[in-house]
Amino acid sequence: MLIRVVDLETTGFEPPAGICEIGFCDLVQDGVGWVVGLPANLLVDPGHPIPPETSAVHHIVDEDVRGAPDFFEAARATFFDEERFQAPRVVLVAHNARFERQWLTPEVTGPADWICTYKVALRIWPEAPAHNNGTLRYWLNPAGLSRRRADPAHRAGPDAYVTAFILREALAKATLDQMVAWTAEPALLIRCNFGKHRGTPWRDVPTDYLRWCSVQQMDEDVAFTVRAELRRRAEAGR
Repeated sequence: MLIRVVDLETTGFEPPAGICEIGFCDLVQDGVGWVVGLPANLLVDPGHPIPPETSAVHHIVDEDVRGAPDFFEAARATFFDEERFQAPRVVLVAHNARFERQWLTPEVTGPADWICTYKVALRIWPEAPAHNNGTLRYWLNPAGLSRRRADPAHRAGPDAYVTAFILREALAKATLDQMVAWTAEPALLIRCNFGKHRGTPWRDVPTDYLRWCSVQQMDEDVAFTVRAELRRRAEAGR
């Protein structure tokens, strides 16, 4: 089995924005537990100039990617290498995988299961102060994480490396198959993020407000969370 954590740095939030860096980091078993490998990254020619507002996030500029491979050439190197062909099962992992999967379609990666460590973290660590990659890094403080390899943030190799440690910690709490199943569902949110109950844990939101939410047009994560909380209360006999 190949478990490959991936991260993309891009020129925008969705296609047709281009990819300017691919990072990846594998997680392997050594007979005792899970071991995080070394991160790797490939700079990619996005096919158009990198906007300054995105360079301000990842600090990749046009000069850095001049002469770099295009996305499909880089993706072939990342997702169709020898390890990929030899693996009987491939699991791809990203933090907020919904973002990466806009570009990393099955046509690019080949058949693979996906795990979103953001959705997983919401399930396993609802008490975390936040569920972004960086906060989880410092909150979990996983043993063995090298600050040198984890920095700078918002670069594809270091971010994939940090996410691999988050996944390693999550594997002490849940199985790969559970995480794949959670990833296939919308995110189970912790707190209401709108209206008069903004900031309130969904478990503490009044039932009449949940019922009102359930008949409104909400994004899929909110709708899923509301239904789950109503179902939980019904099963608890409230």
